[in-house]
Amino acid sequence: MARLRSTHRLKWARAKVQAQAASAAAVPTSGAARFALPRLELDERSLVALKWLALVLMVVDHTNKYLFDASHAWMYALGRVCMPLFVFVLGYNMGRPGFLESGAYGRMTTRLLIFGVLATPAFIAVNQLPSGWYPLNIFFALLVAVLGAWMLDKGGRWFTIGACLVLAWGGALVEFWWPAVGACLAVWAYRRNPSVGALLSFVLCLALLWFINGNFWALAALPVIFVAQWWTWELSRARSVFYWFYPLHLWAFWGALVWLV
Repeated sequence: MARLRSTHRLKWARAKVQAQAASAAAVPTSGAARFALPRLELDERSLVALKWLALVLMVVDHTNKYLFDASHAWMYALGRVCMPLFVFVLGYNMGRPGFLESGAYGRMTTRLLIFGVLATPAFIAVNQLPSGWYPLNIFFALLVAVLGAWMLDKGGRWFTIGACLVLAWGGALVEFWWPAVGACLAVWAYRRNPSVGALLSFVLCLALLWFINGNFWALAALPVIFVAQWWTWELSRARSVFYWFYPLHLWAFWGALVWLV
């Protein structure tokens, strides 16, 4: 009888330990685990679709701005979604694993610099910039974001200081200023390590574009990005087209304006 009681006690103790272990495994050990944010993963078809949509919206916006003297409010509103989509795609791509090791930062920097310079004469002409050059076109804003991410990715004290200087000074010189640069870096940061801070920073940067755009239409990019995950059609990647198109379409608008005058 004593042995039987001892056996029952042993079984009961084992069952209690197993139940406690299962309970501990079922309950998150921290608030961070309980509210873990999803990773940012989009199919390549979705990213390509976002780039093509951004390109179309850019043409709509610039047609309104340069040919119709910004007289169509609906075209202006649609155009506010263009830049957030472009910086989202750029930030997403920079956040890919192995981006630093592959040398992709350097290649992207070279392309943005070359095509940004090619676009500059037409950008100055069509916008009739009173300063003669300020602000620098959107390709330079993307360039500042890439340089900042590159230095931060390399890490270390001096690269971090360099990144802060590039972002501070560069953001002041480019079209759409720090909100454009910050939005790109926020996507880059979230892609690498999902966090509430990175997510809120992206939304905040889009909201801060109100000071430039005079409205909150940039926030419309958020639902567009969200629904893009269900895009299934295959579109041409045509990577070089997106670089060449920007300076070429500005030169085309410049030619059209000269002809109309």
